[in-house]
Amino acid sequence: TGQRLDTWGEGLMAFPHGLHVDGDGNVWTADVGRDDAPGGHVVRKFTQNGKLLMTIGQSGVSGDGPGLLREPTDVVTSPDGTIFITEGHIKNGPKSRISKYSKDGAFITHLGSTGQGHLQLSAPHSVAFDTQGRLFIADRDNNRLMIWDQDGNYIDQWHQFGRPSGVYIDHTDTIYVADSESWGPDNPGWKKGIRIGSARTGQVYYFLEDIESRDFAHSGAEGVGVDTLGNVYGGVVRRRMLERHEPSAVQTTRGATW
Repeated sequence: TGQRLDTWGEGLMAFPHGLHVDGDGNVWTADVGRDDAPGGHVVRKFTQNGKLLMTIGQSGVSGDGPGLLREPTDVVTSPDGTIFITEGHIKNGPKSRISKYSKDGAFITHLGSTGQGHLQLSAPHSVAFDTQGRLFIADRDNNRLMIWDQDGNYIDQWHQFGRPSGVYIDHTDTIYVADSESWGPDNPGWKKGIRIGSARTGQVYYFLEDIESRDFAHSGAEGVGVDTLGNVYGGVVRRRMLERHEPSAVQTTRGATW
């Protein structure tokens, strides 16, 4: 129905940007920050009821050392609890990478660097796992999905899903990719919308075209998610709305790493 059930975090966060629900139902947020304003540059883990369980990073402080984050855009956890955080919200910014942490929040390593190579990223905006445990990274400013293993080794890159802002993969390895910035100078000729395909083969099956797909402004869904009935949700920043796309028939689904 869209009725709001609960809210938390007021006064705690600066710019909450990425959202992940793990297999235990815990809610993770990535706060990209607003310069040095309090609350930003951290990843937080909450219970379903909003109790804060873990914080990675230091509020209002961006950095590159162990335990510090720089503009975290998204977070995802593997089945064994390992935490992967995409960092770097600015195009060609000083640090575009993935930070890897243990399930208890201890720093392990950084993966990748800023650039256009096979082991490089530019403003990685979202990240998800497939059922094989591969990382799918929305390497937005390079107009591609990067596929790495959990140690940061290159596997493949795909351009057929447009300019990816958000990525979600379900337990059948169906991949949903939100493209909020195409058509304009960033990716001319590609319409904005949500592309649905296979994380195994890379084939695109469906395209949910945005209502402003040919607007030069960044206007489409940035975040994307799917519920247990197969409804597809897009979080649209410019229009400040959550849109729902209903399948013609119920399609039972769940997250790839649940």
